[in-house]
Amino acid sequence: MPIKRFIAGAVCQQCSAQDKVRAWEDEAERVMRRECVLCGHEDVIALEAPEASEITTRVNYTDPVFDDDVKPVRILDATGPKDA
Repeated sequence: MPIKRFIAGAVCQQCSAQDKVRAWEDEAERVMRRECVLCGHEDVIALEAPEASEITTRVNYTDPVFDDDVKPVRILDATGPKDA
């Protein structure tokens, strides 16, 4: 039997009652459950985030063909010649 604890200062998302929300960890499903004892509203929070893969960028891209497309940028002075 999991230990259900009240969350101090928590407000129910449904009835807006303060200090009526209790929480406990459901070991079988690896989630955190919350319940309002006043209105019975329940919600579930995942304890472990799914593995996210790194987004491919030019920094971590390993294909050598991509390197041929990269060209240096030449910055031009827009003020014109410096004749005094």
